[in-house]
Amino acid sequence: MGVATLTLNRVDKHNAFDDELIKQLNKQLKKLARLPSLRSLILRANGRFFSSGADLNWMQSMADQSASENKLDADNLALLMQRLDNFPRPTIAVIEGDAFGGAIGLICCCDIAIATENAQFCFSEVKRGLVPATIAPYVCRTIGSRQARRYMLTAEKFNAMTAYQMDMLHFVVESSFVHQHEHQNREHNLRLDAQVQSVIHMLLSNSPNALKETKTLCLRCDKSPIDQELIDYTSQLIADIRISKQGQEGVRAFFAKRPPAWKRK
Repeated sequence: MGVATLTLNRVDKHNAFDDELIKQLNKQLKKLARLPSLRSLILRANGRFFSSGADLNWMQSMADQSASENKLDADNLALLMQRLDNFPRPTIAVIEGDAFGGAIGLICCCDIAIATENAQFCFSEVKRGLVPATIAPYVCRTIGSRQARRYMLTAEKFNAMTAYQMDMLHFVVESSFVHQHEHQNREHNLRLDAQVQSVIHMLLSNSPNALKETKTLCLRCDKSPIDQELIDYTSQLIADIRISKQGQEGVRAFFAKRPPAWKRK
């Protein structure tokens, strides 16, 4: 399979989150995580918006539900963020339009984020009397508590370069077309596609097993103090990797001056 693309496609609703979209994203992430042939996952969207955040009609309807139903609904959104954050393969967020509210959570849960220079971002929740609760752990980890406080409390918009400077984005590329309508063809955004392909090429050049273990390592280091348990984990990890099939293949390929078996031609 190689690379899979998961596309937000509620174009008429600016890809706003509702219970059905959250359900489908959870379903697809669970399914894709089980595919042994998958090497990387791209998350992107159709239309002018990456996502406008929560669907306010859905939020209004949830006000009529019981407290337990609201908690279950919120749990599903929290599960989506956790599932994307812990996805066992490298994930790439590709942002071509505005990303508000929960959409920023998705971006912060991806390993690599690429956006066009015209993308705008906003934690809009407090303007609607809401709280960016389920995304906060991932956002604060990504941009830091200081920046999160400012932008979550003010609900001010910020551009792609500001997001880049806060470490929310890794690449900002020049837009190579102007959106004409909701179904603008992405094929013409050559600069963005070139950057995405460049990142994919780098990922596919690396050992699938090493990528998986390295992502797990990063997540664990982020959550754990530097104690004896973590030190033992890291030493055991490198010991295991050295004698693994791909670990041995990588070293042999280096000395033989040939591409390793996993590298795509």
